[in-house]
Amino acid sequence: MNHSSSPPLNQITILAETFRLLGDPTRLRILFFCLSEAKSVGDIAESLDLTQTPVSHHLRLLRGARLVRRERRSKQIFYEVADDHVSDMLVDMVSHIDEEDADD
Repeated sequence: MNHSSSPPLNQITILAETFRLLGDPTRLRILFFCLSEAKSVGDIAESLDLTQTPVSHHLRLLRGARLVRRERRSKQIFYEVADDHVSDMLVDMVSHIDEEDADD
């Protein structure tokens, strides 16, 4: 897709829902925490000072939007950012915000 054309309406709708999901600070914290390597639900909850129930809920939503993927290792499930598109977008947006702060 080039920059002068708009994606189809169904893709716009999915994109809007994805950005809505990303509008939650807790979900963003989870994504950034899982950026470098896969983490268990327990590790996510403990490190972000949350309980496992809301973490699991957020992960289910993020997984439904294909923003994270899960991997079972024996009895535990580990989550990581789904792919380079997602991680690049997150890192790029932080860089974008840093650039705006530098302009002020």
